[in-house]
Amino acid sequence: MSNRDNFKTVSVEMLLLYLLSEEDYYGYQLSQLVKKRSNGILTVPEGSMYPTLYRLAEKGYLSYERRQVGKRLKRVYYHLEPAGKDYLKDLLENYKMVKEGVNLIMTSNKKELE
Repeated sequence: MSNRDNFKTVSVEMLLLYLLSEEDYYGYQLSQLVKKRSNGILTVPEGSMYPTLYRLAEKGYLSYERRQVGKRLKRVYYHLEPAGKDYLKDLLENYKMVKEGVNLIMTSNKKELE
């Protein structure tokens, strides 16, 4: 896996876990929340979102349950587990450090770009 792919994977994990730290959501809700809260800048296609949710569940970070909605429709709701909260804390800490490092680099020699 390339660094770029790894960065995307970890970013999607962080966003999904962060949203699930607020409450339980089903997959479509999660994808719509990412799009809405980022004003359309970020999207998480189903082709990458569901494998990420399954992987997080396999690691014990999430659990899920099928809930009846209406007479026939069942939705799978995802729930953040304590191990997922700990993993999210680590991801957020790493994100803050990377963001700080990038900001330091980008502001250290602004005169060259002017």
